[in-house]
Amino acid sequence: MSDSNGFQRWCDVAVIGGSAAGLAGALMLARSRRSVIVVDGGEPRNAPAAHMHGYLGYEGKSPSELVAAGREEVRSYGVEILEGQVDTVERDGDRFVARLADGVVRARKVLVATGATDELPAIDGLADHWGDQVIHCPYCHGWEVRDQRIVVVASNPMAAHQAGLFRQLSDDVTVVVHDPEAVGEQGLAALVDLSQHGVEVVAEPAMRVVASGGRMTGLELRSGQIVDADAVAVATFIRARADMLAPLGIEPVVHPSGIATSIEVGDMGATAVRGVYAAGNVANPMLQVLPAAAAGSMAGAVINAELVHDDLADAAASPNEWDLRYGSADQVWSGNPNGTLVVEVDAMEPGRVLDVGCGEGADSVWLAEQGWKVVALDVAAPALERASAAAASRGVSVETVCADLPSAGFEPGSFDLVSLFYPAIPRTPEGEAIEAMLDAVSPGGTLLVVGHSFDGHVHHGHTPAFDQRAYVQVDDIAARLDTATWTIVEHGVRNRPAGHNTHHHDDIVLRATKH
Repeated sequence: MSDSNGFQRWCDVAVIGGSAAGLAGALMLARSRRSVIVVDGGEPRNAPAAHMHGYLGYEGKSPSELVAAGREEVRSYGVEILEGQVDTVERDGDRFVARLADGVVRARKVLVATGATDELPAIDGLADHWGDQVIHCPYCHGWEVRDQRIVVVASNPMAAHQAGLFRQLSDDVTVVVHDPEAVGEQGLAALVDLSQHGVEVVAEPAMRVVASGGRMTGLELRSGQIVDADAVAVATFIRARADMLAPLGIEPVVHPSGIATSIEVGDMGATAVRGVYAAGNVANPMLQVLPAAAAGSMAGAVINAELVHDDLADAAASPNEWDLRYGSADQVWSGNPNGTLVVEVDAMEPGRVLDVGCGEGADSVWLAEQGWKVVALDVAAPALERASAAAASRGVSVETVCADLPSAGFEPGSFDLVSLFYPAIPRTPEGEAIEAMLDAVSPGGTLLVVGHSFDGHVHHGHTPAFDQRAYVQVDDIAARLDTATWTIVEHGVRNRPAGHNTHHHDDIVLRATKH
């Protein structure tokens, strides 16, 4: 289940970066029934900003609010979000391998949406006010500083253009020529022209920010002169976060504007390496949040189309993750039945049971030995082969079905017991799998669901192999139990039985009977 570096995961698409562009691409892909794993380092470019603007429907909301809503939306379609950094992306046969400190993600395609970093001019104290009184984009933050004293720090050829945009917002704009060499002859000439239109131009570098009570009040120049300021507009150098792509031969280039680096992509986000796409500020440093998200959506759609083409060319090229997981290890689980199952079923009269997500069949075999007529359900054919072999070796009969719950086609009310332990069922907005499971229980029958309790569990800086919030949880199932049809016998946290080698010591147990 892991390589020498830790866990190993498989998916259709690995999305590197989980802000607007990455999440939008993931959403587009998930709605096309692609398996998607997002790896996010938690360092969005706009993190210092308290609000974002120009995003229709989210005007004035915080960037973190957008990300939180986006994460919930993509998880509702089964997209996993792993917290961590991708160190390298390499090619390995027909897949790309994204390497993290704690493991690898093997994907058929990659969408890079890692954004960029803003490198500020070397002025003492400037970074302390970045994202608040120190800004760079008039469209992002200009309205908030309208009619205030705005100082534009000229440090690249676009300084006059930037100052002109802020002049539209305030009559009190001063340009401090911080780096005349970087501004260049044409840029300096443009500033001279701007000075004819009410903009004061001071040809002297800034040394430090002047502040009082935690608020910036001005800039001190090399001569000691103080230029009063309520807001300072700077031109950052925007550096693409793309070092992880170097093993593929993809490296950032200087953007035509000269003020940034970026990954070269086509109109739809494709890089020079087939199967690798980039969207957002890593590919276009000029994008605000809304167009960055749009670029991610477009890239997601094109990636799906490319996968469709690949699937038609070779249908065997896209096995599901669980086939790969069970096919890559001799035995995944212990072969022993779950302790809670043994306790709960001990006093029950044997009947017909559905073991959902049976894996290698330890629970199924034990149930068959107790006299139950067992149907073992799983999406992984290799796991079911092991379950059948285990049953044969113990001299019992287990019927196996390779399908997910909604497509299995079980007759309603056909099982006296439906058992689901530690579910790995991807979420969907409609919850079809939950409904199919509830329908399968016969009147008078029992539903038994057991999952991990993660209350208080901390990962201590490492990347977990799975994102549990992308999967159906015990509480999700309990929420769908209509009291007119169901009686909940137990729904709560319980200590796991002794003998389980796991970091999780508590389970959430749901037991209910159908009227």
